[in-house]
Order: sequence, then C-alpha cells, then structure tokens
Amino acid sequence: QVQLVESGGGSVQPGDSLRLSCAASGRLFRTYSMGWFRQGPGKEREFVAAITWSSEPAYADSVKGRFSISRDNAKNTVYLQMNSLKPEDTAVYICAARIEGIARWDYWGQGTQVTVSL
Repeated sequence: QVQLVESGGGSVQPGDSLRLSCAASGRLFRTYSMGWFRQGPGKEREFVAAITWSSEPAYADSVKGRFSISRDNAKNTVYLQMNSLKPEDTAVYICAARIEGIARWDYWGQGTQVTVSL
C-alpha cells in the first residue's frame, strides 16, 4: 500500500507561482511512476503531469512550459512547480502513483486546493 499526502496549495493571483508537494509512504517509492491530476469546479478529473521512476516527465498540453514535475527519491516526495498560474488552473490537485509499466493509477491522495483569482 502507498499513502499519498499533498501539500502546498493556496490562493494566488494570476501570474504567481506555487509548488505542490506529495509525500509518499512505503519503501518502494523509487519504483513507482508518480503523477498529478486536477479537478476543477464542475469538471472531470484531468491529467496534469507525470514522472517515471527514471525521472522522465510528461505534461498535459495546457501546462507545458509553465509547470514542472520532479521527484526526490531520498525524501519519497514528488513536486509540481507551477509558474505563470492562470484562473483556469483553479482546481483540486491530486497526487497519484502507479507501478512502473502499468497503465492504471492505483493510489490517490486526497488533494490540495489551488485557487487562482484576482
């Protein structure tokens, strides 16, 4: 079992930056792919970014060039650096984990709220 706890959300203005963190339990963190998803008000959950065990990143088109995902295996933590935030980035951001090579995301955090407004 893997438990995921997100932190770092908050209320910011357009153009600001935030860094989200996701702390994972378990000794096998380095073998998992990690991802960030988000769910905005009235919207379905959508993929934001992911990073493999070997730190290869992938991003949704909507955040490319603005968001950056990274991981620190020594700290069992994955980060999402979000720059140039827009109102449409407002959502609950949810951390997820999956076994490397498996398509299904098996583990989910509770989420952290990010609100971007004037």
